[in-house]
Amino acid sequence: MPLSRIDPARYCFLLADKAENFRRAFTCVGLPALKVFVSPPLGFRLRAEFRIWHTGGRLDYAMFDPADPRRAVPVDDFPPAADLIRALMPKLRERLQAEENLRRRIFQVEFLTTLKGEALISLVYHRRLDAEWEAAARTLAADLGVQLVGRSRGQKIVIGRDWLEEEIEVDGLCLHTRQTEGGFAQPNGEVNRDMLGWARAQAAGQGGDLLELYCGNGNFTVALAPLFGKVLATESSKTSVAAARWALEANGVGNVALARMASNEISAALARERVFRRLQEQNIDLNAYRFSTLFVDPPRAGLDAPTLALARSFDRVLYISCNPVSLLENVRALILTHRIVAAAVFDQFPYTDHLESGLMLERRESYW
Repeated sequence: MPLSRIDPARYCFLLADKAENFRRAFTCVGLPALKVFVSPPLGFRLRAEFRIWHTGGRLDYAMFDPADPRRAVPVDDFPPAADLIRALMPKLRERLQAEENLRRRIFQVEFLTTLKGEALISLVYHRRLDAEWEAAARTLAADLGVQLVGRSRGQKIVIGRDWLEEEIEVDGLCLHTRQTEGGFAQPNGEVNRDMLGWARAQAAGQGGDLLELYCGNGNFTVALAPLFGKVLATESSKTSVAAARWALEANGVGNVALARMASNEISAALARERVFRRLQEQNIDLNAYRFSTLFVDPPRAGLDAPTLALARSFDRVLYISCNPVSLLENVRALILTHRIVAAAVFDQFPYTDHLESGLMLERRESYW
């Protein structure tokens, strides 16, 4: 986002425009009253990434102007970032500037923090990291009180651990998830809380069993699982599956079976088109489930054709989307069998055109 656009006085107007654009786009599919969830106007990003710009012996954090992608813009402070990131930025820059072993050929820094107050810093280099770098990095991590990862081509050195534990309170529940370095996590913690609360409100009282696709690190899984009899959650990323398994154990969730499968694979399995050894090895019997609700939080491309076909067979589809364009395309494919009964937008990325959204769809009576 252009730093010049970050103006808390304009935040509500910018969000109102985004929400109105969403309403207009979805009028054709029968959008009900839209609930709009706001973000804190500053300090909302729990992660941030910067290039490191070398000018002689000086180091600067830098971002690139979208209007001129080749022009590096020095960044002394980044108000959208969480307070912990903003506090760490000058301290880290000073240490990198002062120590040759840490400074030489560094080209990127990534910050990851949590609402709980933990921090992980990734330092990325155009050189191989040696024992001297590791010794300096260990001292740096201890002094800053952070977890630290060093990366270069084909190399990863972890100082401490390469993940953080997040804690988030929703509806009186204290939910624990693991945020992994390099893995996906919701960047706006407060808006993530709103998303979890809204999803739980839509699922409350539905009963039956839940099928969750694209479960990631279990962010929604641990929030929704208490509302259903049994849950089958799927995810294709090995890193995310490991984080989700940790979350299930950390939250004492015992009614979830987790399968490492892509959405088209579980669609084929449920259609009895293929038998997957992975399900058999985990003793997952699809016949034992009485699915009432499908929950999806897909990547920007949305749902593919097999997953859309699967969605049509569900009484209820709870859909979280990071891309209104693919969401609208998917809803148009579902609207003959389902209608939208609840809708919300979540401003994960203030001062940008990006808008997360959520829809609850129910099967039309003529298709029961």
